Amino acid sequence: MTRNILNINFKKINFTIFLLATVLTLSGITHLWNPVGFPDVFFDEGVYMRRAMHVLNGLGPQEAYFHDHPFFGQIFLAGTLVITGYPNSLNPTSDANSIASLYLIPRIIMGILAVIDTFLIYKIAEKRYGTTVAFVASLLFAVMPMTWILRRILLDSILLPFLLSSILLALNTKESKRKKALVLFSGIFLGIAIFTKIPVITMIPLIVYTIRSNMKNAKILGMWTIPVISIPLIWPAQSILAGQFHLWLRDVFWQANRQGQGLPYISGFFINSDPVLFVLGLFGFIFAFVKKDYFVLLWLIPFLLFFSIIGFAQYFYWIPVLPIFCIAASILILDLLKKINNKKLQQVLTFIIFSGIGIFGLANTILLITTDMSSSQFQAAEFVVNYVKNDNNITILSSPTYSWIFNDVFGTKTPFLDYSDILFAPIPTQKILLVADQHFMIDITRGKQLQDVYNNTSIIATFDGKSSRYDLSKYPYHNLAVNNEGSHIEIRTNGWKSQILHN
Repeated sequence: MTRNILNINFKKINFTIFLLATVLTLSGITHLWNPVGFPDVFFDEGVYMRRAMHVLNGLGPQEAYFHDHPFFGQIFLAGTLVITGYPNSLNPTSDANSIASLYLIPRIIMGILAVIDTFLIYKIAEKRYGTTVAFVASLLFAVMPMTWILRRILLDSILLPFLLSSILLALNTKESKRKKALVLFSGIFLGIAIFTKIPVITMIPLIVYTIRSNMKNAKILGMWTIPVISIPLIWPAQSILAGQFHLWLRDVFWQANRQGQGLPYISGFFINSDPVLFVLGLFGFIFAFVKKDYFVLLWLIPFLLFFSIIGFAQYFYWIPVLPIFCIAASILILDLLKKINNKKLQQVLTFIIFSGIGIFGLANTILLITTDMSSSQFQAAEFVVNYVKNDNNITILSSPTYSWIFNDVFGTKTPFLDYSDILFAPIPTQKILLVADQHFMIDITRGKQLQDVYNNTSIIATFDGKSSRYDLSKYPYHNLAVNNEGSHIEIRTNGWKSQILHN
């Protein structure tokens, strides 16, 4: 009898491992396939790569000129890159493929983090709701199209595994004999997540609720609070030590009061980009409200309230709450299936529904991740590097997508971090080369200097991306609407070379 029970348990364990391995394999495919080709290289990715290179070059954790976010993100990114010997280990040349490899390594790091996220979501859902919910939730996170946004080099992608680790540790405090250690490390991980990007403070109510549900000792909760508060305080403390606290205050208030499209816009993007996950998640939250599942509600509601008040939001701000969309959706579907009395029919429908969702999500995600949205950007960078070779009297104006490559890899030593710097300082050379991509064309209205430098230069080369090949009004290609920075790139000069080249 005992042997039979052991055999049954062993089979269950093996089956659970098989399911988890399957999900992680799918996650590896969707987050690591063609990492440099899709998505295109976004403006902010260049900013964080530039800041990571600032750290790698031994210039400190914080760029002196701007304090928009805490600096753990660039420290983490630099720390992982230095392990690979980056960038010297790549032996970069002025070839487009070699330049692409400069983004390949950090994009692979983001993909690995996404696979880790998938595992952590499985463990969180397993601990809270059981193995079946865990499998379904992690499957949704692994294959649904919306999760492609984790492929970008963004602070949100970096902080997510720290946030999920904090939640998982808090959940495990109920049964563990090492409650104090788990609570302390939960606080440390959340402190690191906040030290990466401040809006993660919206997750404090969730973790406080989780810990308080598992134990009533207020002193232990106080111990959790210490790293949650003290770790992010490293950011303003550093600015004080550097004599830049006045700049820190200015930039923090600027960041908090940015104007732009807010929660309604990013909600519309979510609906169009992944209607299945959005609708399932939405009904899952309604179900959680009816069932008074505060774990689900506290993960989402403070987040929505925060960005409703702040106003400014971008589509990738959804990253910290994508896991709970997946968990809420899986809880809803499985609860509805449990209402079917016929066990065989229930099993058949469960298999059909989740196989269908998995195949649907994977097929549409593959359609996205196999596209080429970035080659025009690397071709443009190749052209610039070769065009200005051995000439140090040129000011290159470009977005951070390219500027860190020119400065930190190829040593062109252009004095500006990006084109917007000419709004605050004069151009120091007569020779100007402008990389006018789609982000520049959006920003051109920010000041007369940008308009003048565009109007007073002429096109010497153009590079067109491949997004125009797709109907962006059709699913899943609506996601490509935010992959257009390489759709048309103009290389322009003020006439210091006469040849006219066109790609």
